[in-house]
Amino acid sequence: MGDLAVGARSGHEGPEDKPERPETTAPPATEHVVPSGGDSGAGDGDDGHDQGDGDAPKPKKQRSFWKELPLLIGIALVLALLIKTFLVQAFSIPSDSMQNTLQQGDRVLVDKLTPWFGSEPERGEVVVFNDPDGWLAGEPAPNPNAIQTALSWIGLMPSADEKDLIKRVVAVAGDTIECKGTGPLKVNGKELDEPYVYPGNTPCSVDDSGGQFKKTVPTGKIWVMGDHRQNSLDSRYHQQDDNKGFVPVDNVVGRAIVVAWPPTRWSTLPVPETFDQGLSAAAPGALGLAGAVPLVLWRRRRISVESARVSGRATAR
Repeated sequence: MGDLAVGARSGHEGPEDKPERPETTAPPATEHVVPSGGDSGAGDGDDGHDQGDGDAPKPKKQRSFWKELPLLIGIALVLALLIKTFLVQAFSIPSDSMQNTLQQGDRVLVDKLTPWFGSEPERGEVVVFNDPDGWLAGEPAPNPNAIQTALSWIGLMPSADEKDLIKRVVAVAGDTIECKGTGPLKVNGKELDEPYVYPGNTPCSVDDSGGQFKKTVPTGKIWVMGDHRQNSLDSRYHQQDDNKGFVPVDNVVGRAIVVAWPPTRWSTLPVPETFDQGLSAAAPGALGLAGAVPLVLWRRRRISVESARVSGRATAR
């Protein structure tokens, strides 16, 4: 008779040899936790019994944070890689060639998006570019560890690629750039006021290694110089290489737009005002058109005069 003790009694005592019919009761509550704001699984008016027919949806058990963490890390790494490849990338400044605009150890963010839309470097911009032709030959190469290499590859640390340089664009395709004596530097015959040049430096360097020059930039190339003019092996000192000192536009990684680290050095890198003085050289096509207009007008006038003479003679007859 002990088995019958598990049922609830009717509420009045009776002989034990005359057990009461057990009432239908709700099953014991389980320890299953329903997510906050979720459905309890029972519809309106449901007495709590499992229907057993599979129609009622069972609440899904929430995945633990530790199981979701690898997925979150994977998504973050993919996003970082995409940002590094198509948007911005961090680079570390390894030398003093761009002082005082940039100091050794600064971290800059480089815009890599605009080149994807066909934008080309402009005068005055500070750009990062791949080594055109052995400019870094003999320079000590960095030796990052595996973690630094991995973080650099996905863009979470400054690039560890020792084949990148950073300089200022001072002339683009079609420009004639010239240095005589200590300067000033001239672009298309106009003198540049360069307040960004390192204090104590002269805009041009008086030496026999390339500091004195007059060059016209070919199509698809740029001419770059460091702001620390007497401590920068830039286009001036690579005129004997295959590119004659010019940097192919295709080698440009992007424009440095901001100094991001250290916090005390945070600043943007705008184009200096000296490059806003209308430096563009007149295009050959425009010069040809300007020269052709007077010739065409003269020829049209001559034809009109001759026609009038012929008409006058015919009338006299």
